[in-house]
Amino acid sequence: MPKMKSVKAATKRFKKTASGRIKRNKAYASHLLKCKSTKRKRNYRRATLVTSADEKRIKTMIL
Repeated sequence: MPKMKSVKAATKRFKKTASGRIKRNKAYASHLLKCKSTKRKRNYRRATLVTSADEKRIKTMIL
């Protein structure tokens, strides 16, 4: 039986925390920043956790 391969795009986007949850970066922080407030842009820098609905699917992708 061949080895299971991880999805390389997923391994670059998601990281596992010490407790086993999945961390991700927020979207909308790359362009059209002129019209967004400083507070909103600052909030995009913080990482957040993946929802429990998607967590199982992503864990299989990143192995």
